[in-house]
Amino acid sequence: MSDKLRIVGLEEHVVLPVLLDAWAAAGVRPHGYDDDHPVTRRLRDVGDGRLADMDEQGIDVAVLSLATPGVQNLPPADAVRVAREANDALAEVVDASPSRFQAFAAIPTSSPEAAVDELERAVTGLGFRGAMLYGRTGDKLADAPEFDDLYGAAERLCVPLHFHPQAPVRAVQEAYYSGLPNGVGAALATAGLGWYYDLGVQYLRMIFSGVFDRHPELQVIAGHWGEVVLFYLDHVGVLRDMAGLQRPLADYFRQNFWVAGSGTVSERYLRWTAEVVGTDRMLYSTDYPYTFGTRPGGFPYLDTSGGVARSFLENAPFTEEEKAAIGSGNWERLTGHLTADRRPRQPV
Repeated sequence: MSDKLRIVGLEEHVVLPVLLDAWAAAGVRPHGYDDDHPVTRRLRDVGDGRLADMDEQGIDVAVLSLATPGVQNLPPADAVRVAREANDALAEVVDASPSRFQAFAAIPTSSPEAAVDELERAVTGLGFRGAMLYGRTGDKLADAPEFDDLYGAAERLCVPLHFHPQAPVRAVQEAYYSGLPNGVGAALATAGLGWYYDLGVQYLRMIFSGVFDRHPELQVIAGHWGEVVLFYLDHVGVLRDMAGLQRPLADYFRQNFWVAGSGTVSERYLRWTAEVVGTDRMLYSTDYPYTFGTRPGGFPYLDTSGGVARSFLENAPFTEEEKAAIGSGNWERLTGHLTADRRPRQPV
């Protein structure tokens, strides 16, 4: 791998046995986690196989997180237990290969008080650099008042919250995505399109409901080139006065959000993101293993294998300094203030 450009991937998924068991026990195991599927095998591999795939992609460090929807579809008691066990397991993986792995914490958002406790334990006790959330918890959207203490804790600990989509509620899936042939509806409702609209609307709700006005230093990482929202900021921004926002809408994305591409190697989206938020607010991710290797009917711009994850950034229309910032410099600027003894301090 090149010594010139260090790349940290922030949306690199795992599925641990404790999570699969909990999903099965609760009857909520998401579709697409068949034990013998190559994607599932890669999700469960946190050893040599994953490291080899990282080398093939050109990724130096992977920040591991549970696959969607994490523990957010589990009952509160189960969510608390599974989050804690999953975070302990992820910490062991990181400790075994600290130069290659970091981790985002799983957070039991269905139990808001425990969610705050687990975030603090994961950051100050396990050395995690933030948490991965999945938008909705049951029927509660990300701007629900009960999550305010969690956002306050992330602000106090100076760690980012990375949000990943999950499938829209059943009524939305049935109304907008049903009735299409050959399984297209289910795919369109999730990784095709529905995921991104679902989470993008929640980002806007967080802004309009005042989450970032109450927590002006809260930092959120958005994947998939901003979950559609960046393409409509000029249009949606006219609602600022109606919502009583303290800042223009675009300012929230330039001051509270960091944006990564999640393995969509599209130069058009890359350039648009840079124009809207600036390269100093851009991060990198591959959405491993969902974008590793082409599959029948797949899109070539969703394949980060064969060194594509690295070559895409190396060939980006930016300066070498900007590429280095996107690859790892911005991530270190965002989270590098965590001290060696795993206690957070104020960033410089």
